[in-house]
Amino acid sequence: MNNKRYQILVAALIGVMVSLTTSCTKDLDTEPLDDDVVTPASIYETPQDFKQVLAKLYAGFALTGQQGPAGNPDIPTEIFQDEGRSNYIRQFWVAQEMPTDEAVVAWNDPGLPEFNYQNWTSSNANVKALYYRIFYEITMANEFIRQAEGRDNQKIQTYKAEARFLRAYSYWHALDLYGGNVPFVTEEDDIGAFLPDQTNAGDLFNYIEGELKEIVENLPEAGTNEYGRVDKLAAQALLARLYLNAEVYTGEARYADAITYSEKVIDQMGSTLDDSNYQDLFLADNHTADEIIWAVNFDGVHTKTYGGTTYIIHAAVGGDMSPADFGIDGGWGGLRTTPQFVDKFEDGDSRGMFFTEGQSKDIPDIAEFTNGYAVTKWKNITSDGQQGSNPTYVDTDFPMFRLAEMYLIKAEAELRQNGSVSQASVDLLNQIRERAFGDQSGNIQSSDVNLEWILDERARELYWEGHRRTDLIRYNQYTSGDYVWAWKGQTQEGTATNENYKLYPLPASDINANPNLQQNPGY
Repeated sequence: MNNKRYQILVAALIGVMVSLTTSCTKDLDTEPLDDDVVTPASIYETPQDFKQVLAKLYAGFALTGQQGPAGNPDIPTEIFQDEGRSNYIRQFWVAQEMPTDEAVVAWNDPGLPEFNYQNWTSSNANVKALYYRIFYEITMANEFIRQAEGRDNQKIQTYKAEARFLRAYSYWHALDLYGGNVPFVTEEDDIGAFLPDQTNAGDLFNYIEGELKEIVENLPEAGTNEYGRVDKLAAQALLARLYLNAEVYTGEARYADAITYSEKVIDQMGSTLDDSNYQDLFLADNHTADEIIWAVNFDGVHTKTYGGTTYIIHAAVGGDMSPADFGIDGGWGGLRTTPQFVDKFEDGDSRGMFFTEGQSKDIPDIAEFTNGYAVTKWKNITSDGQQGSNPTYVDTDFPMFRLAEMYLIKAEAELRQNGSVSQASVDLLNQIRERAFGDQSGNIQSSDVNLEWILDERARELYWEGHRRTDLIRYNQYTSGDYVWAWKGQTQEGTATNENYKLYPLPASDINANPNLQQNPGY
C-alpha cells in the first residue's frame, strides 16, 4: 500500500473527527490537476484499492500510525503525546481491566494510576486517547463506506459490509465505555466543518443492532474469510454480547435475543471447544486456534507497536521472572493482579496462571512490582516452545471473540431469562471446565450454576481479554461496596466508589469545542 498517498487522505479525514473539525478541503471527490495531490477518487479505484484501504481499517486496532512502532502517528501528537500508549487495543485493555480486580499497574505515567483507584477525570490522558481512537476508526470507516456506495462490484460490497461491522464495533465501545452519549456521524454526513450532534444510549444501541442485522447476510460465511477479517460469526457474536448487556445500556432486558444469537454462533462453529490447551489460545501461534472467532492480528516483523499484546506481555514481566520464558527481550515491570482475583481459582484449574516466586500475594505498595502475583497467561512463545519472530514486538494475536464466551453468554442469559440453565448449557460449561482441569474433576451440575458462579467462571475463563469492567457493571459489583478488591477506591482493603465511574467522561477538550455535547453525569 502506498502509505504516503493514504496518509494524505487520512489528514483530510481527520477533518470530520469530533472536536478537531475546523476546516476541510472542499470538493474532495474532484480529480485534481496536480498529480501529486491525492483525493478519494484517486485512491478508491479498483477492488484491490478498496482492499488495501480496508486493511488500514483493520490495522487501526493494532497500529498507531503509518510507521511502526512510532514516528508517523495517525492521531496528532498535540492530542496525545505518546504514540505508543495511544494504541487502540492497549487503551481498551486499560479501560476494561485496570479499574477491576483483574489488574493493577505499578507505573506513574500521567493519568494511569487513577485507573487503579477509579478516580479519573475528564482531562485524563488515557480516557482521551481511547476516545479519539474510537472516533478515528469510525471516521475512516465512514469514508470507506461513502466511497463504496453505488459500486456494483461484489468484492467491494463485501468489503463495505466489513467496514460497517468495524464501525459498529467501535460504536459499541462508545456505548459501553461512554454510555452512548457521544457525537454521532455516519457516511451520510458530508465531509466538512461541522459540529456533530450528540446521540444517546437507546438510539446508539438501536443503530448498532440495526447495522449488524443488516450486514450479516453480506458478510462471508463462517470460516471462509481471511484470518483476521470478520465474517457472519463476528456480527452474531457482537449481537449476543450487545443483547446480554442491553438492560445496562437501555433499561430493557434482551436475554432471549442473547440466547438466540449465542446459539447461532455455537451451531455454526460446532459445540466443541478447541482441543488445544487453554494457554495455546494466548501464544505466538494462536492464529491456528479454531476457537477464535475474530482476532486483531499482531506480527513482530510486520506489525510493530508498543500497544496490543506487545504491551500486555512485556508489562506483565518483572521481578524474578525470566523474559526469555515469555519470548521477549525484557520485562517492563508493571502489570499484576489482586489477591481477590487469585482466590477465584480452584485447585487443579490450569487457567490460574500466576508467577509467585519473589511476589507477595497482597499489595501493600501498588508501585512495587513484586507486590501482587504476576499473570503468565500471555506469551510470545509458540505452542511448541519456540520464540516469536521478534523478542521486542510480539506475534500473539488478541482475540476479540471466542467460542467459550458464547457458551457463557448462553448460560447467563438463560439464568436471567428463565431462572435456570438448560442441560445443553451445562454440557457446554463442562467443556470449558474439562479443558481447564484436564478431566471431569471440575465438572458441574445445573444446581451448581447461579449468576455469581457464572460471573466467577467468566473471570476465570476470560481474564485479561477485556471483559471484566463490563461484567462487573452488569452484576452491579463495579463501583458498589458489595464486592471490593485491593486499591479499589484508593485504599488497600478496597472500598465503594462513586457510581459515575461506571462510565468514562467525554474528554474536556471535546466538551469545550462542541456546544452540542453534554458531559456524562458526575464529571
